[in-house]
Amino acid sequence: MQKGKQEEVQCRTELQAFLRDTHKSGFKKYQDLIIGSSSLLYLIKYEILTGFLAPLPGALGLMLRGVFFKSLLGKVGSNVVFGRNITLRHPEKIHLGDNVIIDDYVVLDAKGEDNKGIFIGSNVTIGRNSIISCKNGDLNIGDNVIIGSNSYIQSGRRLNIGKNVGIGAYCFIIGGGEHKINRTDIPMLAQGQIIKDITIEDNAMIGTGTKIKGGVTIGRDTFIGAGAMVTKSIPEFSIAVGVPAKVVRKRK
Repeated sequence: MQKGKQEEVQCRTELQAFLRDTHKSGFKKYQDLIIGSSSLLYLIKYEILTGFLAPLPGALGLMLRGVFFKSLLGKVGSNVVFGRNITLRHPEKIHLGDNVIIDDYVVLDAKGEDNKGIFIGSNVTIGRNSIISCKNGDLNIGDNVIIGSNSYIQSGRRLNIGKNVGIGAYCFIIGGGEHKINRTDIPMLAQGQIIKDITIEDNAMIGTGTKIKGGVTIGRDTFIGAGAMVTKSIPEFSIAVGVPAKVVRKRK
């Protein structure tokens, strides 16, 4: 494959196969799927900190999570705020910059067998109930990014969000793969997936309720109108709206 071209990777629905594996105990599956480590000491620390501190309300909960969650994650910068009842999966592969705000009920899921995980820059806000998830992929979020509440961002291989990007509430940015449906002799769930990268370049604005498919690049300084369905790449300095999203004019 030539460098610079969009990579496509075919994979199976590995999570279903993993959960049905009779050779692993439930305890081992929990370690692999949630913790990402076989260390018993790390498991005990994870259970104590998330079990007692994650649901703790008020200023005391914010303070204690800010102090003790640092020991779970791969990297935590200064002045990071961990909201109430957040979920951390494979936390050692989660890396946070300075002044990051993670609101209540956010999921940070960096799971994968050979991925590097989630990298979040400085001055980033992730809104309540949002899910930032890896499906054995890597997910990079630049500085000064705001992600609205109830959004779902998933990486199956590589998903890159540049600096100064605004993402509205209820957005779905899914690089987790599309199911193949060519064959009719076996269920579609068993036919594997095609996984494509997603790139959102610097200074882009993604309107509320937007959906972005894999294989898409949104150019820098581009505005995507609310409710759009982005199925093809959008060039820089564009305004795009609709289902599917089309460029209606240039900003420059």
